[in-house]
Amino acid sequence: MGPDFLFKEHDQSRCAVEAAGGPSDGATLLSDAHSGAAKAGAAPRGSRFQLWRTRIEAHCGALDLAPDLAEEIGSRRWFRGLGTMLGLGIAAVSFWPDFTSVEAATAMRIDDTTREEFRSQMIMPLAFGADSGRRMGPTAAVLPLSSVPERPTISFTATLGQGDSFGRMLQRAGVGAGDAAQVAELVSAVVPLGDIGTGTKVDLTLGRRQGAGEARPLDELTFRARFDLDLAIARRGAGLVLEQRPIAVDATPLRITGVVGSSLYRSARAAGAPPKAIQQYLQAIDRHLSVDGDVAASDRFDIIVDYRRSARGENAVGELLYAGLERGGRPRAQLLRWGKEGQFFEASGIGRQKAATQFAPVAGRITSTFGMRRHPILGYKRMHGGVDFGARWGTPIHAASSGVVSYAGRHGGHGNFVRLEHGGGLGTGYAHMSRIAVSPGTRVQAGQVIGYVGSTGLSTGPHLHFEAYRNGQKINPLSLRFAARATVDKQELAAFKARLAELKAVAPGAALVSLAPSHAAVQEPAREIDRVDDGLSPAEQRNH
Repeated sequence: MGPDFLFKEHDQSRCAVEAAGGPSDGATLLSDAHSGAAKAGAAPRGSRFQLWRTRIEAHCGALDLAPDLAEEIGSRRWFRGLGTMLGLGIAAVSFWPDFTSVEAATAMRIDDTTREEFRSQMIMPLAFGADSGRRMGPTAAVLPLSSVPERPTISFTATLGQGDSFGRMLQRAGVGAGDAAQVAELVSAVVPLGDIGTGTKVDLTLGRRQGAGEARPLDELTFRARFDLDLAIARRGAGLVLEQRPIAVDATPLRITGVVGSSLYRSARAAGAPPKAIQQYLQAIDRHLSVDGDVAASDRFDIIVDYRRSARGENAVGELLYAGLERGGRPRAQLLRWGKEGQFFEASGIGRQKAATQFAPVAGRITSTFGMRRHPILGYKRMHGGVDFGARWGTPIHAASSGVVSYAGRHGGHGNFVRLEHGGGLGTGYAHMSRIAVSPGTRVQAGQVIGYVGSTGLSTGPHLHFEAYRNGQKINPLSLRFAARATVDKQELAAFKARLAELKAVAPGAALVSLAPSHAAVQEPAREIDRVDDGLSPAEQRNH
C-alpha cells in the first residue's frame, strides 16, 4: 500500500464525513490518516516516514514563526516573531569565525644557515640599511685598522633656527667653542646678531682635527648678513679674518598706476601691485574717502611701495609709502606715510573727512548728562562737568581722538583719571577707571584703549565720567565732533612736502629696470689682436 493509496483513502473519508455534515477540519485529516494507517496494518516503514513528514510539514506550515514585526506590535504573534529574530541572531553570532592566524607546518625545516641564505637573496628596504646580499669573507691580507681616517675637510650648510643664537648654531654644527665665540665677536662688530633673520643659511667649511676627540677648526664661513651685505670669515694663520662683501642694491620705490575699472583690487593686481600693498592702499583710502561710493571706474589709482632689489636678482617688497587717487587729472586723495608710527597724512586736503557724531568712548548707555544736578553722594546740587556712561566693570575705554597723554593717575574725586590733549586747545578727560593703560607723555591714536571702566573716587558704581575741555574750560562733550584728520607738525612740513615731491617724481616701473650694465656700455674688442693689446702697457704696445 503506497502513499498515493493513503491520500486517496483520506480524500474519500473526508468527502464521506463532509457529506454526513461532520467536521471537515485538519483533525479529520489526521484521524483519517490514523485510521488508514491502522487498516494498513503492516505498512512499509517508508510509508510511515512519509506520513510523519507530512504531519511535521503540516504543523510547521500552520505556525507563523516569521511575521512582519511592523504589524500587531505587542501581540503574541509579534513576540513570537521577535523571538525568532533573536534566536537567529544568537545562532549567527555563536558561529562567528575566529580571525586569528592559522599556523601551518612548513614544507621544510629551516635552520639558521638556511634562513641566512634566504635573507641574502632578499632586497631589504633602505630604511633597514639594505644589508642583504652576499659578502666576501676577509682573507689573511686584511689587517684591522687602529683608527679610521676621516676626510681632511667637510663643507655643509647650517640654518639659524627660531629662538636660537648665532653662537649656539655654530657649536651645534660642529664648530669649536673658541672659534664660535670669535666668529660671533667679529660678526657683531658689523651687524647686530639679533638682526640676523631666522632661517639664514650659513655655509661652513671645517678643517682637519688637530687630535682625536677635538673639534674641527673653522676654515671658512659665509652667509648673507643683510639684504645688501655678505660676510665671509676665513682662517689666516692662527686667527680668523672677516671680509665684508657689499651687494649692489637699488632702493627705487615701486610705483604702479592704472585705471580702477570694475574692481580696484583686480585692476591693481593686474597692474602688478603686491596683495599686501593693495590691502594697505584700500585701508588708507577708506579713511578719507568711501571706497564704495566715492571711487568711480574711470578714476586712476596711484600706488608707491617701498621696494629694494639686489644685483643678484633678489627683491624685497616693503610697506605702502603713498596712496593716491585721481579723477580727470585732478587729485582726489594724496596720502603719504609719515612719522615713526607710520600714519598716513592727507596732502591734498580734497578728500572727504569722516567725523564722529556724539562719540562714545565706551560701550554703554548715557546715565547722566552735562549740567546742574544733585550729586548722588554729596547730596546737594552742583555742576556736572561731563557725561556719565554706564558700563560693566573692566569694559575698555577708548581715546576719543588722537592726542598726547597730559595726565594719568589718581585725581581726587575722579579716582583713576586720564587727560588727553588733542591740539587746538581741545582736550578730553576720563575718570573713575579701574585701571589705566597709558602713561603721561605718550601719544595715543583715536580709538586706542587708554583704560578700563571702574568705580574709583566719588562713584556709586562702575561707570565712565567723560569730560571735554576747550582752552581749559569744561564744555559739553556731546557738542564735540572729532574729525579724523591728521596734521603734520609745522617743523616737519617742509620735509614732508619734499618727500611727497620725491615720490611723485618716480616714474611708474622705474624700479623694474635691470641693474646689469647695458650691452652698449661694455665695449668688447672687435678683433683678437685688440684683445691682446688691451693687456699690454703703452710701451709694450709700441714695441709690439
